[in-house]
Amino acid sequence: MRNQPIVVQKYGGVCLETPAKIRAVARSLADLYGRGHRVVAIVSAMGKTTDQLIQMAHQVSSNPNRRELDMLLTTGERISMSLMSMALSDLGVPAISFTGSQAGVMTDDSHSSARILDVRPIRVLEELDRGRVVVLAGFQGVNPATREITTLGRGGSDTTAVAMAAALKAERCEIIKDVDGICSADPRIVPTARSLRHVDFASLSEMCFWGARILHFRSVELAQSQDVPLVLKQWGGVEHSTQVMKEVSGMENGKVLAVNSIGRIEHVEIDSGDLNQGFEKFAQHLKQNSLVWPQLLASHFAAGKTSMTVACDTEWLDALLRTLDHAKDLRKQREASSSVSLTCFGGVSSELPFRALRVLGHHGIVPDNYVLSPHSVSLFVPVEKREAAVEALHSLVQQT
Repeated sequence: MRNQPIVVQKYGGVCLETPAKIRAVARSLADLYGRGHRVVAIVSAMGKTTDQLIQMAHQVSSNPNRRELDMLLTTGERISMSLMSMALSDLGVPAISFTGSQAGVMTDDSHSSARILDVRPIRVLEELDRGRVVVLAGFQGVNPATREITTLGRGGSDTTAVAMAAALKAERCEIIKDVDGICSADPRIVPTARSLRHVDFASLSEMCFWGARILHFRSVELAQSQDVPLVLKQWGGVEHSTQVMKEVSGMENGKVLAVNSIGRIEHVEIDSGDLNQGFEKFAQHLKQNSLVWPQLLASHFAAGKTSMTVACDTEWLDALLRTLDHAKDLRKQREASSSVSLTCFGGVSSELPFRALRVLGHHGIVPDNYVLSPHSVSLFVPVEKREAAVEALHSLVQQT
């Protein structure tokens, strides 16, 4: 078995939401195993289990302890991994399941948002050499100093899969989703969105940072840094895939690749003497209220106030707003907004912001701010205009 190639496959919650779907995935893994591969399957929690567990936590506590929240949330992936292992065994395929800690996923001590420091897959390799399919719980690890269980934050199963593939020197890492690989926009908003069969790491990381829900941007960055062959596949029906590459030949500088959006962005105002003090007050507020750092999109200082533009999952944002009601120097600055982002091949062309503003203006949408990065221009629009803005800006993808 040692000379057979290792394939790591990660399955999202939608692919595992019912026992019937778990059995179907098990049959697919059994087929891959039967074709002579050593197989490691990373599983997410079934369906919306994580959301339900978070809601349950907030029903018993207005401010759930982050350590206990991690203990609760990791049960979702443990259910998936054990059921998958049972299903494989029922098919005559030898299998064993491991939690993140059992698999050697070592993290820092940041509950709810831990980062992987190292992967020591000793037990995983032992079981692969014994001819077993190894099923791993994604999204979780252990801090080696404190021996506390940690979670990696939303999208953490993607990061688990990439980190494990790197540690095992896998032939490839396949992320299995319920969508057709990577598209030029969310097909639920833009039915004419086209599938992208090849995309480079830099563009994909930018797309994921600005709202593409296909992968967590941290996992893309990890795959790039660790040189992990990454493939995104659609589960069920006709198999489609997107190959993620270091470079894609023939790309034109400034060509618009995709439109993505973040549905809810909150704006926090902090009384401060300068930007540094504003950050310090915000960090202290998060720590006092057991809140992890959100995704920071923009920040600026003016007239004794620091403005922070942040995004995170809905439960976190709701918790933040509750804590602001009792804060002395922090407050909700304005109503929530959305971002709409154009990601480009090879870098943003200098005239793209003007073209984007002109298109939005033609549809009666007036952004109040925009942010430029090497590969994207992101515009902030009213929440109720988000979908219309995505549809309008997708015309720039079709024109290039």
